[in-house]
Amino acid sequence: MTDVHYLSWEPTPEGAPRRSFSLGVELTVLAGPPVTVTRISQPYAGLSVKSTPMAPFRTTAGSSRKIIVTMHVTQCRKVPWNAGLPFLDVTLRNTRAIEVHSFILGQRYAQQLSESLQVACSNNSE
Repeated sequence: MTDVHYLSWEPTPEGAPRRSFSLGVELTVLAGPPVTVTRISQPYAGLSVKSTPMAPFRTTAGSSRKIIVTMHVTQCRKVPWNAGLPFLDVTLRNTRAIEVHSFILGQRYAQQLSESLQVACSNNSE
């Protein structure tokens, strides 16, 4: 069993494109075999995602791993200015299966994501 929860805003890595921002999440493997994260994504067409550590990476049962998710706004008109219940898609693989899980990370994540999108697109030249 695997869980992901939101931690906080994080500094955006040096060299990230303009209109990028970073958020921290924690992946916890509660039980079972080790889990490999093969992909992290989100549903908005105008937003790309990179993670640190970069996928694929592995986490064993009974442990947690902090992941910095850096989002880059590629098209402001294709992202929501007020993300109500945004989710993060995480593709997980273990010895038995590969599955995509959608994690709703809560109200604080939704609020900080919306604020970050508004700041990123406030001087939009699209």
